[in-house]
Amino acid sequence: MSIPVTESTLSTYTASDGDNIAVQDWPLPEGLPLRAMVLVVHGLGEHAGRHDALAKQLNRWGFAVRGYDQYGHGESGGGCGQLPAPTRLLDDLADLIDSTRLRMPAGAPLILLGHSMGGLVAARFVSQGLRRVEGLVLSSPALDPGLSRFQKLLLATLPRVVPNLTVSNGLNASFISHDPEVVEAYRRDPLVHDRVSGRLARFIADAGAATVISAPRWKVPTLLMFAGDDRIVDPAGSRAFAAAAPSDVVTARCFDGMYHELFHELDPEPVYSVLKRWLDARFAGPARATRQPSAGPAAASRSSAGSSPGS
Repeated sequence: MSIPVTESTLSTYTASDGDNIAVQDWPLPEGLPLRAMVLVVHGLGEHAGRHDALAKQLNRWGFAVRGYDQYGHGESGGGCGQLPAPTRLLDDLADLIDSTRLRMPAGAPLILLGHSMGGLVAARFVSQGLRRVEGLVLSSPALDPGLSRFQKLLLATLPRVVPNLTVSNGLNASFISHDPEVVEAYRRDPLVHDRVSGRLARFIADAGAATVISAPRWKVPTLLMFAGDDRIVDPAGSRAFAAAAPSDVVTARCFDGMYHELFHELDPEPVYSVLKRWLDARFAGPARATRQPSAGPAAASRSSAGSSPGS
């Protein structure tokens, strides 16, 4: 049965250093049973609002959804693409999980869903066991950023000399999706930027390699979905992780011919179908009275991409 969708709400979370982190909630209608909470971690240069269609589909399946703009992204604090400390993105995720758990029903599962750089952040977070989570979904995670030898040489020096000097991330928006409307919306989105600092780039490179190395010891149920024709990150990272991880813990699926943003492709139905089957197998769950993260009244609308598939 399809569950009615309510509008998302925006609020602000204050990090331990005083910076504001923009939070977006997609709650279930009051009183409906909650299967689990899904915490969405977005990719490099974008923001949580771009995952509106995905969040609403998860709502229809009985999952409450929370997303947030990572430091230096969207409407959160910090310079675009900058990183004050190598662990900052992991620290913020830990804080968001703690605050979200406090507002969830006791015993309700929490699932991390990370896309691209957000998939890397979520996977590295899980590999280090920084907080308990009941499930992990990875969408085109940046486990291998596909750096050239020259880029690797720069990363060996720049983060130490000018860690917060930002440059273009080199992302070609034409290759995020085969859907021209998604590409155009991305290019016109005022909350999207193309900046990356040396420290952030170093984090991405180091965390990706470390996560793949940790794959044989993986214990958290994980769905790994990646694009066979990804031009943004190298799918070799996902393949290496899947090959090394326990097959009874990590379910891997490659979508041949698709570009980077699987949920924003011209026909995302196969992607949603794989996600739904995985969630149904692990989070059917008993009905619970919902007590979800509260947020302030809906603020100015935020950009989103893609359309919601059928339930």
